[in-house]
Amino acid sequence: MKQIIVLGAGMVGRAMAVDLAQKHSVTATDINENNLALLPASVNPVRADLSDQNRICELIAGADLVIGAVPGFMGFQTVKTVIESGKNIIDISFFPEDCFDLDDLARKHGVMAVVDCGVAPGMFNIILGYHHERMRIENFVAICGGLPVKRTMPFQYKAPFSPVDVLEIYTRPAKIVVNGKVVVAPALSDVEEMEIEEIGTLEAFNTDGLRSLLRTVNIPNMKEKTFRYPGHARMMEQLRSMGLFSEQEITVRGQRIKPVEFTGALFFPQWKYAPGEEEFTVMRIVIEGTENGKPRRYQYDLLDRYDHATKTSSMERTTGYTCTAVANLVLDGLYAQKGISPPEFLGKEQKGFDYIINYLRDRRVYYKLKAD
Repeated sequence: MKQIIVLGAGMVGRAMAVDLAQKHSVTATDINENNLALLPASVNPVRADLSDQNRICELIAGADLVIGAVPGFMGFQTVKTVIESGKNIIDISFFPEDCFDLDDLARKHGVMAVVDCGVAPGMFNIILGYHHERMRIENFVAICGGLPVKRTMPFQYKAPFSPVDVLEIYTRPAKIVVNGKVVVAPALSDVEEMEIEEIGTLEAFNTDGLRSLLRTVNIPNMKEKTFRYPGHARMMEQLRSMGLFSEQEITVRGQRIKPVEFTGALFFPQWKYAPGEEEFTVMRIVIEGTENGKPRRYQYDLLDRYDHATKTSSMERTTGYTCTAVANLVLDGLYAQKGISPPEFLGKEQKGFDYIINYLRDRRVYYKLKAD
């Protein structure tokens, strides 16, 4: 039985710990005692301040594998500390820094660090990596979103994680690839409506989710977008234009404050899911190009819903189980590449791709494929 430690026992971290505990000895650590109290008896809870790098080193000393599930602003330093400790890590913090800045360090210590290992980015990278090895791709589009079943005005949206992290979706310019060149597009741009089976009409807009793909693959046209209910993008654009998402401090009654922090504090109560509230995650991946000299188009569709039996949200399932699939892939000795591994590296080999797809299918997370 392998020893695994999960750094961060929030919503997704907790789901991963529970899933991994079916097969391994798992410890989950967090500074929030309420998060730890929600863990089942199969997981060992440890309260710790994960901003303390020395404490992280102590916690992971006996681990066979580390799972990183801390907030994005802590992610880069956490992964760096784990690498310097000589431990392999699978990470879902989605930190904003360039992951390849840690590649030389990981190789020096002879360890593997798989980053961005969630649903988006994450699973769409794995699928793209698989097809990139087998065809010449001309166009790639990935669109994903998590939404409540019940649409409540004005936002028609709720956040399964920190609202401040979500707000970056609406402010960070999106890097896309057009005719072989990287183009910077404003966040919330290129809004289009799409019909999704069982859901109806959703809108999609540009977001900055290509990340490592801008470096690791050579595809002439690529973009990543986010799904929301129609009208949401326009509202967010109006709020952004008012300065409510600004990172620049202002003075209010003698106090310095970032408007985005104030906005996040206001939004959180309205965006928080109630216990057991129904929600879903939807994703569409389109890959077009030439395979064996013939035009080919692959479309993958995901629609995953809240699981009442396990009381697990779709975002926990689709994000967390992608990460735990890769964790087990590594622990079973089927992937061992040293250095930084973005998810697209994992999809190259047939055995790795099949392992992940089957792992998710066993947990009723289905990617439906339509090939033309």
